[in-house]
Amino acid sequence: MKMQINGKAMEACDGEFFDIINPATGELIDRVPRGTGEDAAVAVEVASSAVCGWASTAPQQKAGIFYRAAEITRLRKDALAVLLTKEQGKPLAEAKNEIEGFANVLEYYCGLAGSLRGDFIPVPQNGYAFTVKKPLGVCAAIIPWNMPALIMAWKIGPALISGNTLVLKPASNTPLTNLTLASILSEAGLPAGVLNVVTGPGEVVGETLVKSHKVKKISFTGEARTGKRVAELAVGGMKKVTLELGGSDPMLVCDDANLENAVAGALKGRFYNCGQTCTAVKRVYVFESIAEEFIKKLEAGIRNLRVGNGIHENIDMGPLNNRRQWEFIKELVAEVEVNDEGRIVTGGRVPENSACSKGYFFEPTLVVDVPGESRLLKEEVFGPVLPVVRVKNLDEAIEEANSTCYGLGASIWTKNLDRARLGCEQLNAGIIWINQHLKVAPEVPFGGTRESGIGRENGPDALSEYLDLKTIMLKI
Repeated sequence: MKMQINGKAMEACDGEFFDIINPATGELIDRVPRGTGEDAAVAVEVASSAVCGWASTAPQQKAGIFYRAAEITRLRKDALAVLLTKEQGKPLAEAKNEIEGFANVLEYYCGLAGSLRGDFIPVPQNGYAFTVKKPLGVCAAIIPWNMPALIMAWKIGPALISGNTLVLKPASNTPLTNLTLASILSEAGLPAGVLNVVTGPGEVVGETLVKSHKVKKISFTGEARTGKRVAELAVGGMKKVTLELGGSDPMLVCDDANLENAVAGALKGRFYNCGQTCTAVKRVYVFESIAEEFIKKLEAGIRNLRVGNGIHENIDMGPLNNRRQWEFIKELVAEVEVNDEGRIVTGGRVPENSACSKGYFFEPTLVVDVPGESRLLKEEVFGPVLPVVRVKNLDEAIEEANSTCYGLGASIWTKNLDRARLGCEQLNAGIIWINQHLKVAPEVPFGGTRESGIGRENGPDALSEYLDLKTIMLKI
C-alpha cells in the first residue's frame, strides 16, 4: 500500500516503511510508507490547489460522486471487511457492518449536498442583510484505529460535501482500509487533490498538519491527551477544531427496566469491537433490588461469548488491536486483584487455547462491587472489561455516573418516563440513550461535553463545522 496524494499512490519522501500486523495472529499483512513532515506539507499544497475547483463544483455532481462511491463500496463490502478484520481485529460481521456504515454516511451527505443555504435579514434602517456559507478551504482529519472506516466517513462526508478539500491521516495500525476507500472515491470520480491520505506517525505527520497555516480546520478523534495537544497547536493558527476524545460511558439500570433487554444492551454495548468503542458501555450502575438477577444473567451472557480470530465464522469478539492496549487491560485487571477493587465474576485472563496464543486476546471480563476510586470507573477503559456497581436509587446512579471528567454518552434503562426525563436532564453527556446504547445514525449529531471533546459530527450540524458564515449588507 502507498500514500495517496493528488489522486496518485506515492512512497514516503525518505523511503521508510512501517509494518501492519494482524492483531489476531501476529502476522505481517502489508507495509505502508512512514510519511514525513515533508509528505504532509506536499499533501496540504496539493489540497490547496484543488480548493477552488472543488468548491465551485455543482452540489449535484458532488452528490453523484458520493453516491457512486457508496455503490462501489457495497459491491466490494466482503473484500473490504476481510481487510478491515485483518488489520483491526474485529469479527467479520462487525467489519461488514462498519463498511456498510461508511456507505450509509456517504449517501446521507448526498442528500445534504444542495442544502447549504444562508438567510435573508430585513434591516429597515440599513437596507438588507444576507448571510452566505462558504467552505473553509483545506481541512485535515486525524482518525483512530478502532473504527477507521466509519470515522473516515464522518470526517470526509461533511468536509467534502461542503466544498472543502481534505488531508486524512489514518492511524498507523489501521491505514489499509482507509487507503482502499480513498481509491474507491477516486474511482467514483473525486477529482485529484480533493482527498489526500498521508500515512505516518502522529507526532510528525499529524503535527505538521495541525501547524500548517494553510489548514483551516482540524478534526481529531482519539485519546484526550493527544486531543489537548492538537487544541494547543491549533489555537495559535486560529483554526476551527472538532475534538472527539472518548469517554467513560455509564449505563444506568433501574428496577423497572426490562432485564433481558438491559443485559443484551450491556453485552453488545461493552463487548462490541472488543470494547474498543468510544461510546461503549464502560460502567454499569444497577439498582440493588435487581442487581443479583442482573449480574447472574450478565455473567451467563458473557460466558457464552465466543472469542477468537475475527476472520472465522461464529466469533463474537476478536482481539485487542495492539500490544499497548493489551498490556493496559492486563494491568488494570491485575490491579483489581492486587488492590481488592471488586470481585472478578468471570474472565480476567488471557485465553489459554492455542487459537488465541499469538494474538492480543483477553477474556471478556465482568467485575462487580467495584469501589468508586477504581481506575475501572474513572478512566476510559478501551477493552473487554465491564465493572458493575450497585446503587440505591436513581439519584445515586446519576451522581456516580457524573463523577468522571468525561461526558460523551450515557444510557438509562427504565419504563418510567419521569425517570427517563430526569436522566436526560441531569446526566452529563453529549448523547443519551433510553433503553438502548451505542447506536449512532448518520442523521444524529454526535459529540461530547467536558473532556470528551468539542464540536459535533454527523447530521446537518456537522456541516457548520466546515463552513464560514459571511454577512453581506446591501443598500440600494
